[in-house]
Formats: sequence, structure tokens, C-alpha cells
Amino acid sequence: MKKTIVLLLIILSVLVVGCTTEVAVEKTAPTEKSSPSSIDQTEQIGESEAAVPVEKVSEPTEETAVEESSPETAEKSTVKEFAMTAKRWEFTPSSITVNKGDTVKLTITSEDVTHGFNLPEFGVNAQLQPGKTIAVEFVADKTGTFSFFCSVFCGTGHSGMRGTLIVK
Repeated sequence: MKKTIVLLLIILSVLVVGCTTEVAVEKTAPTEKSSPSSIDQTEQIGESEAAVPVEKVSEPTEETAVEESSPETAEKSTVKEFAMTAKRWEFTPSSITVNKGDTVKLTITSEDVTHGFNLPEFGVNAQLQPGKTIAVEFVADKTGTFSFFCSVFCGTGHSGMRGTLIVK
């Protein structure tokens, strides 16, 4: 019984501290062999270290490969840019509408604690550090209504931290 209580107290402590402690993330430069699913970063938690899966989000460079498109799709495809904020259990704006074929560039800033931004249908999963801004880019290649959400536990309202991407 004592072990159960101690274990519950430890888990509760880790959850509370994890939502209020800054996370030290080592930045690495992207290489030709690196992929969005590369995991090579750690997070300091008290006196121990734990591996934390973090998607690398890099700024486009001159070496970035560009898919060639037919003249029909090139006319319809545009770049849609949105500035977003993540704070205390909400994304602003919480709804984004684009057209199929658009390249979507989201510039997201976390204003309070560490959050995540996950849009699984388009392969987007990024970690947002407090006070930092990241950019994610993807092509809206399918129509429908898609949910994005916070993928890093951030407090009591975490489960309601959601938004919608509408692709027409």
C-alpha cells in the first residue's frame, strides 16, 4: 500500500514539474540523411536524463528539393501563410481554411509552456518551446476537415487544446 502511494506521488510530481519546467533541447543542424522522425535529443529531468522524441523542424534552405508540378496544378497551388499562437489550452486561430494543393506554412509561437503541434494526416508533429517560434510547412494534398492538437501534456486543459484545418 505504501509503495502504491509513493509511486502515485512520484508520478504526480513528474507531471506537475514537467508542465512548469523549461526543457533544454539540443539543436542540431539538418543533414542530408536526417529525417523528420530522427530522434537525437534529450530533456533534463531532475538528476536523470530521458530520451524525448522531437521532430526536427528546419527552415527551408537553397538545397531543399522542390517537387515539379504540371502547369494545371502550378496555377492552382499557392502558399498560404498563417501566424499561430499556442497558450493555455488553445491555438489561435483555432480554424484554418485552405484549398487542396496549397502549400501551407504555419509560424507557431508558444506563449507560456512547452506545447506540441500535431496534424497527423499531413505528417506534422512539432514541439513548441516557451517563447520560441517555429515554422512548419506541408502541402494540403487531400480535401476534408482535419483536427490538429497539442501533443505535449501542458496542464489541466491539455485535452481540449485542438483546432481544425479545412481543405476545400
